[in-house]
Amino acid sequence: MNLISRTLEIDADTDARLREIASERGKDIATVLAEAVALLDSVIDVSSPDLAEDRSRYDDFKRTGLAVPLDDVKAWVASWDSADELPSPQPRKVK
Repeated sequence: MNLISRTLEIDADTDARLREIASERGKDIATVLAEAVALLDSVIDVSSPDLAEDRSRYDDFKRTGLAVPLDDVKAWVASWDSADELPSPQPRKVK
């Protein structure tokens, strides 16, 4: 493998999480970052974003004011595999 040295500026929380993940997996941070980029690349096609779909969803939001707030999604995901698993959040009027 051809290694390249790169300096990144990240916040302290991200640095702590990277160190934690690397430690849990017994890997170095560079490997964790490489795996994260590979995973991101496998699930998101950044070279061809679906702008028409994004525009359509945004237009729907402007028209209806309905959305699922991020905090609702976070709470739902955090409840997965727990005794008190929440139902999937439903869109509601937001400002």
